[in-house]
Amino acid sequence: MGSDTLLLPDWVIPVEPAQAVLAGHGVALRAGRILELGPHAQLRARHPDAAVRVLPGCALLPGFVNLHTHAAMSLLRGAGDDLPLMAWLNERIWPLEGRLLSPDFVYDGSALAFAEMLAGGTTCCADMYFYPEEVARAALSMGMRAAVGGTVFELPGAQSAESLLARALAAHEQYRGETTLRFMLAPHAPYTVGDDMLQRIAAVAEEADLVIAMHLHETRQEVEDALARQGMRPTERLARLGLLSPRMVAVHGVHLDAGDIALLAAHGVSVAHCPASNLKLASGLAPIGPLAAAGVNIGLGTDGAASNNRLDMLSELRLAALLAKGASGDARAMPAHRALHAATLGGAKALGWDGEIGSIAAGKCADLVAIRLDTARLAPVFDPVSHVVYAAGREDVEEVWVNGESVAKKLQLTKSPSKSDLERIMSRVSQWRLRASSVISGTNTYLSQE
Repeated sequence: MGSDTLLLPDWVIPVEPAQAVLAGHGVALRAGRILELGPHAQLRARHPDAAVRVLPGCALLPGFVNLHTHAAMSLLRGAGDDLPLMAWLNERIWPLEGRLLSPDFVYDGSALAFAEMLAGGTTCCADMYFYPEEVARAALSMGMRAAVGGTVFELPGAQSAESLLARALAAHEQYRGETTLRFMLAPHAPYTVGDDMLQRIAAVAEEADLVIAMHLHETRQEVEDALARQGMRPTERLARLGLLSPRMVAVHGVHLDAGDIALLAAHGVSVAHCPASNLKLASGLAPIGPLAAAGVNIGLGTDGAASNNRLDMLSELRLAALLAKGASGDARAMPAHRALHAATLGGAKALGWDGEIGSIAAGKCADLVAIRLDTARLAPVFDPVSHVVYAAGREDVEEVWVNGESVAKKLQLTKSPSKSDLERIMSRVSQWRLRASSVISGTNTYLSQE
């Protein structure tokens, strides 16, 4: 942005310091960053020539950080419902990917997902999938900030783990200069990657200063199989291999015992909590209360649209707060402010991006979302944070900014290039659906036999 801009909502929820809600405050932006926070009158006086955007009835907060996605799988939304994880993978997802996976599939699906996320207030996501260079290209096109992880696994008949790792590192080099992109290494899971490759990934991540994202303890069966094969739980194995560290994001963390939690806490590992996906695949309820009590950093993720069906962080935020209470029997297990921290600064910290995003503070990137709270179904407002967590939906998102640039307003993208690209992709969606239908025809009553 070439000149200063003032955003003047009714409330600013900065996330840090904790518990803060600033009524009658706004923010001044310059060159894509937050210049300062202050009362409306003070900001107007200090920046008399600034462009002013008044946001009556709105709360302004940091954009949501979706800590776990498979963005391209938006093209498989609804194609594998009502199945447990391993049946979902073996009977639906892997056969579909075997026939559909290509650079075009990944680009189109990722762009669709990013458009959905941005409209709902998610300004950053951590993605784990194939063809990471296409995920990165789609993020740039849509205006999404992203940590892009190239999936690595070792399965018979699949592309070699070495080639997948090389592709992830090549994408990192290709887009090194893009300030809205970071890269991760993404070994799929302990049961799909062997010891040698896991140790190699740990060494490469350390050398290149990359985050490692990995599905971990997602199902009870995963833990039981690990005990039978290796004689130890997956967390213990990863600790012995050198993977547990502050650069690791453990995705799901559903079936963790006290020893697992202690290991994660001792090594500074973050957990990406994906409650809706865990429920839909009947994987279970993550022990969020004990993780938080142990000091483990927690972020929130939607997972992919193939296992969640929605890429909606406001929905995920409410569900996470409620489930933590129900699972623990403690209404204070995840209060509203802590849940909002997980959806913003917790995710940013997990990605090593908390110095730039995740809260509203002077000097940070202006990744922001305005949520309207003055509608009849949300009146009256006693606590804006409570309303954001427990009452508001993505339909209440008024406007979204990444690096100070408006990217979505009232559920629609605002940048002309992004809108044009999305229109082209939408024209191809029916073709992707027909190709997917041909793979699973006859096995899903929801799919017509076109």
